[in-house]
Amino acid sequence: MAKVEFLGPIGRPSLDVDIANLNELKDYFKEDKALQEWLGICAVAVNDTLVCDLNMPIASEDKISLLPPVCGG
Repeated sequence: MAKVEFLGPIGRPSLDVDIANLNELKDYFKEDKALQEWLGICAVAVNDTLVCDLNMPIASEDKISLLPPVCGG
């Protein structure tokens, strides 16, 4: 199963998911209203590489990171 990690202020433990692509991950979280707000503003990385294509295939050993926007100086 692929591992989803929620970084920064999202504040959730990692989760193992059995999905074929990022579209399926989006559907997986569709009932979670609090997480939906984060998904609208987060960047997504697969194996530490930023991605934009929701049809990107996901393998069982992949790590998916949800990266919320940050401020800093």
